[in-house]
Amino acid sequence: MKTQTFQTRVMATLLGLLWLLSGLQAQNGGDYFSVTGIVKNKSNKKKLEQVTVSAVGSPVSTVTNEDGEFTIKIPRFLQVKEVEFSAAGFFNLRIPVSNENLTNQAIFLTPRSIQLDEIQVISWKDPRMLIEAAIDKITDNYSTSSNLLTGFYRETAQKGRKYINISEAVISIYKTSYNEDAEQDKVQILKGRKLLSIKASDTLAVKLLGGPNLSVNVDIVKNPYVLLDKETLKFFRFRMGPVTSIDDRLQYVVHFQPIQVDLPYPLYYGTLYIDRENLAFTRAQFYLDMRDRYKVTSLILKKKPAGLRFNPESVSFTVTYKQRDGKTYLNYIRNEVKFKCDWKRKLFATNYTIVSEMVVTDNQMDDINAIPWKAAFRQNQSLSDKVMSFYDPDFWGAYNIIEPTESLDSAVDKLKKQQE
Repeated sequence: MKTQTFQTRVMATLLGLLWLLSGLQAQNGGDYFSVTGIVKNKSNKKKLEQVTVSAVGSPVSTVTNEDGEFTIKIPRFLQVKEVEFSAAGFFNLRIPVSNENLTNQAIFLTPRSIQLDEIQVISWKDPRMLIEAAIDKITDNYSTSSNLLTGFYRETAQKGRKYINISEAVISIYKTSYNEDAEQDKVQILKGRKLLSIKASDTLAVKLLGGPNLSVNVDIVKNPYVLLDKETLKFFRFRMGPVTSIDDRLQYVVHFQPIQVDLPYPLYYGTLYIDRENLAFTRAQFYLDMRDRYKVTSLILKKKPAGLRFNPESVSFTVTYKQRDGKTYLNYIRNEVKFKCDWKRKLFATNYTIVSEMVVTDNQMDDINAIPWKAAFRQNQSLSDKVMSFYDPDFWGAYNIIEPTESLDSAVDKLKKQQE
């Protein structure tokens, strides 16, 4: 069956682990100003991660890191007057800007409680029918022309709490129309850097296969076989959740979980967010069903040394989209894989965590060309093999990135010292 074959291939590409024993001119340079700060919940003062930070009236954007921190770099020629902050379950907030640097901004977002009269207008009773209706609206809600996105991608590998691999890149992402499948979509590395631990105890390293292609493979709207294929909806149970808001627009919330079914690969459970007005998918959080560890292992583990025991713990994804000028565009993707491994003669297992995330920072829609096949990042390549080491503190220049957390900055310093 095409769906099964394609889904198995996509999932294997997304999650495959290889074990080893031994752009746009506006962002690439020019005159820009920066806005930096931290975003918190106004009610409890907790730091908010994955908040979208956008230059209003332009496609320039980024997201906050796990500490709620952000930096957005805005080309002055865009004449941007406001920066907007948006997060699921909160009112949007805008602050004025005037082509000059703004530093240490404290941004407080107000939680939005949905009023009873807003809930009453929501009429969908069958969540599966809602999802099918949203699938039918994809060609209306998403771009019908090719786009050339600029994105920032980061992947990290931790052994316990210690970082052993940090790789980052600015990428160019060519996406064909959402009327077409993702076969012609490609990713190109524009600029990147890496840091790898050189300690003997860390020589059992992990690399993500095709990591930057996360932006192509995990776009669940463009790649429906990952999650939104009508043929496989029968394998899930759905229920409606409480209404919420994203970008000051009401959202249907649909929870889903797999039913017991004999398939050669594991399925997902999670939550979909669907815009009430136009039925666009705006957010998805989903997790690999871990009940059959053998199926999970056979899916995500491509190769391992003899004598090594591998035990997957969790695999999760977050995908978000943002509406602009009447269309909905890919915004942010995060993937986390946790597992344990140990040697047969050793008493204790070691915990590993791999995190990869990508944020779209710009979008060019006019006069674009497809990324040549020779320049495209291959599905079987590893980012750390394609980029240089960390040295220049001003490496990224005018490119927008996801600000590193304090713990990541500390890890970078430690890994740099190993190289000296």
